[in-house]
Amino acid sequence: MSDRVIICDFDGTITETDNIIAIMKRFAPPEWDALKNDVLSQRISIQEGVGKMFQLLPSSSKDEIVNYILNHAQIRSGFKEFVQYTKKNNIPLFIVSGGIDFFVYPLLQGLIEEEQIYCNRANFSNENIQIEWPFSCDDSCSNDCGCCKPSLIRKLTKCTQEKIVIGDSITDLQAAKLADYVIARDLLLEKCQDLHLPHQPFTTFYDVINILEKLEEVKA
Repeated sequence: MSDRVIICDFDGTITETDNIIAIMKRFAPPEWDALKNDVLSQRISIQEGVGKMFQLLPSSSKDEIVNYILNHAQIRSGFKEFVQYTKKNNIPLFIVSGGIDFFVYPLLQGLIEEEQIYCNRANFSNENIQIEWPFSCDDSCSNDCGCCKPSLIRKLTKCTQEKIVIGDSITDLQAAKLADYVIARDLLLEKCQDLHLPHQPFTTFYDVINILEKLEEVKA
């Protein structure tokens, strides 16, 4: 087992675009946009914002939403090779996502084992979609995260392991603060620069493999 562990985001990181945003743009009434802005500016919590966004959507549109995402989401270049790299080097890899089970699991099928995936759940049994939060904050976090990445890092990793966080958004920031090294793009990259967190930017997962190899060389 490696002394390194990787915590990787899903939406906008493994996929080219954020699937929740894509769903809202396609199916939600205009109110979703203000909720998104409130989450990104940290005026409301991720759990509150995402929960309210999905409550704007009727459960009856489940099949249409699922089909839309499975037909439109694109996995970022090099991800399959990245997974193979982690397996070859015995590096534990966990997908920790604020995304929802009905699209995270199908999009990762055949790439990642389900027991390596931690995400939120959708309940379609009521008139509107309800989001459930099986991985909410532990006693050390009060950010009302939804899927709490810092809590999962504390649960899944040992203090002796080098923690690598890969992500793209404000939802990855608290996890990035716990990381030994961050591989970032988009808004998370800006936050890493602002906070002087040890990081490198990436575009594809081929970049991620190169960064990990160079970090290993430095240690050696």
